[in-house]
Amino acid sequence: MLPRYENKLIEIRGMISSLLSHIIQSSEETLQAFETDNNTLFEASRVHVKNLQEGANKIDNEIIKTFALFGPEADELRLLVAYLKITNEIDRIGDGIKKYSKRLQEHCSGGCDMSVLTNAIIQLHKTTINALQYILECLNNIDVCDADDTYRKVMVEESKNDDLFSIMEKELLNLIIDADELAVEYVKVLGTLRKLERIGDRTVNIASLMLYAQKGGELNLHN
Repeated sequence: MLPRYENKLIEIRGMISSLLSHIIQSSEETLQAFETDNNTLFEASRVHVKNLQEGANKIDNEIIKTFALFGPEADELRLLVAYLKITNEIDRIGDGIKKYSKRLQEHCSGGCDMSVLTNAIIQLHKTTINALQYILECLNNIDVCDADDTYRKVMVEESKNDDLFSIMEKELLNLIIDADELAVEYVKVLGTLRKLERIGDRTVNIASLMLYAQKGGELNLHN
C-alpha cells in the first residue's frame, strides 16, 4: 500500500484531472455548437463548468490540509505549490470558457456576419482544446510523463493561437471600420475571441507549473 501522503497526492491529482476533463468537454461542445449553429448545445456546454469554482475550492482545501498534515519539504513542497497554482489557472480557464460560450452564442444569433471568420475561429478554438488535452494526458500519466515534452507541445499550440488571433484581429479591425452600425458588435466579437487567446496563455502557465513541479528551476507565468 502506498504511504498516506502519496495517496493524498493521487487524490488531489485526480480531482484536478476531473476539473480539466469538464473544461475540455465544455470547450468541445461549444466548438460543436458553433460549427452546427446549435443553441441547445451552447446551453448544454456550459453545464459542465457550472460548479467549477466549487470544485477548485475543494482542491485548494485538500492541498492546504496536506500542507498541515504532512509538512512537506523540498520537492514535495514544490509539487503541492504547483498544484495549488494549477488549480487557480484551471478555474480561470473554466470561467473563460463559460463566458466565451455565452458570448459566442449571442454573436451567432446577432446581426454580425461571422462567416468570414468561421474557419479561423474553429482553428483558434482547436488550439486551446489540443493544449488542454496534452496537459490532461500528462496529469493522467504523471509517472511516465515528460513535462518538457508536454511544455513544448503546449507552446506549439499557443504559438498557433497567437498567430490565428493576430490574423482575426486585423480582419475584425477592417470589419469595424466598414461596419457602421455593427461596429460595436464586431468590437464585442474581438473581445470574445480574446478569451480564447487568453486561455492559450493559461495553458502555457499550467505546462510551466508542471515542468517546475517535475524539474524545479525558475517559474515565470503570464499575468
